[in-house]
Amino acid sequence: MNNYHEEEVLGKAYDSRLLKRLLTYLRPYWLYVVLGVFILLIATALDLVGPFLIKIAIDRNIVPKISTGLFHIVLIYFGVQIVQFGFKIAQTYLMQWIGQKVVFDIRIEIFRHLQRLSLAFFDRNPVGRLVTRVTTDVEALSEWFSAGVVSVFGDVFLLIGIIVVMISVNWKLALITFSVIPILAYIVFFIRKKIREAYRDIRVRIARINAYLQENLSGMMVVQIFNREKKNFNKFDELNASHLEAHLRSIFYYSIFWPSVDLIESIALALIIWFGAMFKYEGVVTFGTLVLFIEYSKRFFRPISDLTDKYNILQSAMASSERIFLLLDNKPDIVNPAAPQTLREFSGEIEFRNVWFAYKNNHDGTPDYVLKDVSFHLKTGEKIAIVGATGAGKSSIISLLCRFYDVTQGEILLDGINIKNLKIEDLRRYIGLVLQDVFLFAGTVEENIRLGNKDISLDMVTQAARDVNAHPFISRLPNTYQEPMMERGASLSTGQKQLLAFARALAFKPDILILDEATSSVDTESEILIQQALEKLMTNRTSICIAHRLSTIQNCDRIIVMHKGKIREEGTHQQLLKLKGIYFKLYQLQFKDRNIKSSAVSD
Repeated sequence: MNNYHEEEVLGKAYDSRLLKRLLTYLRPYWLYVVLGVFILLIATALDLVGPFLIKIAIDRNIVPKISTGLFHIVLIYFGVQIVQFGFKIAQTYLMQWIGQKVVFDIRIEIFRHLQRLSLAFFDRNPVGRLVTRVTTDVEALSEWFSAGVVSVFGDVFLLIGIIVVMISVNWKLALITFSVIPILAYIVFFIRKKIREAYRDIRVRIARINAYLQENLSGMMVVQIFNREKKNFNKFDELNASHLEAHLRSIFYYSIFWPSVDLIESIALALIIWFGAMFKYEGVVTFGTLVLFIEYSKRFFRPISDLTDKYNILQSAMASSERIFLLLDNKPDIVNPAAPQTLREFSGEIEFRNVWFAYKNNHDGTPDYVLKDVSFHLKTGEKIAIVGATGAGKSSIISLLCRFYDVTQGEILLDGINIKNLKIEDLRRYIGLVLQDVFLFAGTVEENIRLGNKDISLDMVTQAARDVNAHPFISRLPNTYQEPMMERGASLSTGQKQLLAFARALAFKPDILILDEATSSVDTESEILIQQALEKLMTNRTSICIAHRLSTIQNCDRIIVMHKGKIREEGTHQQLLKLKGIYFKLYQLQFKDRNIKSSAVSD
């Protein structure tokens, strides 16, 4: 999964290791599987009884023109068909039920696993392909679990039963019937290989379509503003045509396969009629035996065709399971310690001690550091700001503190305890994070603030909204706090979404408040409201503000200036201005158009 530009190279068409792993999902339902096999065996046995009853009726009653007992045979035959009908209904429903249960379990496992993976994994893998794993690939497994894994026993048992009965009745005619099997085996082997390749190509191409579609829908604003519609359409048309070509290839081979099976079945039937008639004339076989072989020949080729079809289902399941297991085998980079420590009374003290961090390595294998020997200390309740040019490493500091990534060297301490020694859930419970790009989920305003936390009441949600001045605009919504949100909060302004993000963070009552460019997209009026709320909310709470707008951080206790991954300056707003260094230059660049003269700097 490291290179998402191409799908993973798949292994063998049949992999016993993958098959064993797939079968483990049936373990919770093994009693139902056993019941399904039992029902299938009975239905298969009943399928063998029908032609034998026809033979008896022909040889004992129809040919000698004896009506005695014929009605009973017909009645038994009808009863067998009714019972077989009931067993087939039960078997079909049970297998579909098992298949859907297993698919449900697999989807839950994949989703749970995706939630545990670190952000570095999602940096490498596009969302569209991950969606393919949960939808298309899992659906391929659904077909195999529902129609392949158990029903294959029925086909095998039916084949064995027919072979045994045919040989026991007349071995010569049986061998004549089986003489076409080598031709059928060659056709099955050849077409099976081609269909397997087509299946794999289909999987690759649908994953590319999903990835490209997700990317374009997410970036539709950029597509339209830069008039990329035609170019992007042409690219999608190319991907779609490639997917169509793979599907047409599979359809072509199927169109060859089924008529070939029918042709071979017809040849076998012709041989049975020809040689059966010869044997009939010689008195070797009866007319009923000839009819029996004709009936069994139809049933004989049906399970062969079904087995081939199920083998194709197996190919699809192998290809899908290989990708699913590759995803599930990705180990989370961020894990809980074996013996976690606990912060019984967290005071809010934070320390970065000689922290180095790199997202990736250079071409020569050395780390491409974005943070270099960063050290600073926050006391309980202290408010600091981190500023610097784009790419200076500001947001990386926040990502490391939240443990979205782990430090390459050094350590981060909370109340003197390395955050690697804390449970991830406990660590993040102390932190309230507000990002520049606010993500709102499908649901109501209330649900987007409390995020499913039952400990947060509606009163607490309302109070958090009041504290960040979000309550006025929420109260103007038609359904106030029960107003449904459009996808990603499209019905709200940028400032309103930012206010909701503030309310969300504060509703969880964090000990550490982190604002990552949280006011950069807010209009002046909203910024004033937020600043008023923040002055109260930051009181007695350790706070870290990352901001480009220097006007929003002048009242912080301390300002840290980052440049190319290093801390270059540190102090209060006035102290840094007096240094006339990096911060002074940033300040001048932002305020030169506001007639802020050097006299104001001296103040």
